[in-house]
Amino acid sequence: MKKKPPSLLLILLLLTGSVSQLLAAEPPLIRFRDMYGPGMVLANSFTARQGKNVEIQGFMAPPLKPDASFFILTKMPMAVCPFCDNEADWPEDVILVKLDTPFEILRFNRRITVQGKLSLGVEVDKETGFVSRVRLLHATFTQEKS
Repeated sequence: MKKKPPSLLLILLLLTGSVSQLLAAEPPLIRFRDMYGPGMVLANSFTARQGKNVEIQGFMAPPLKPDASFFILTKMPMAVCPFCDNEADWPEDVILVKLDTPFEILRFNRRITVQGKLSLGVEVDKETGFVSRVRLLHATFTQEKS
């Protein structure tokens, strides 16, 4: 018995399924240590992700104010806010995280995973004066189970 070749419709369905699986894939995980090269210059591998959705793990620093629409993600737990007053003081292990919805402030020592659209370049928050070089926009986060 001769095997029947797959139909064009079946092939299209298989290809479409593969593409949708790729599109639904998790965003790439980035790490704080990969953000900067020598001299606090953003690494090329990092700037290539500008405007793309990414994921990173870290800790929520205490907020500048309780009703802020953003928080600072840090590499290590920080008991005080790492507020910077100019770009020269910007530490290499923090990311500004902007959310579209209100969020619950977590203890500073709870590891979280944040997903959002990577935005790079110097930006000053009009309301607080906070200066950032690296941001995650339209972000969401989940906390690790203890």
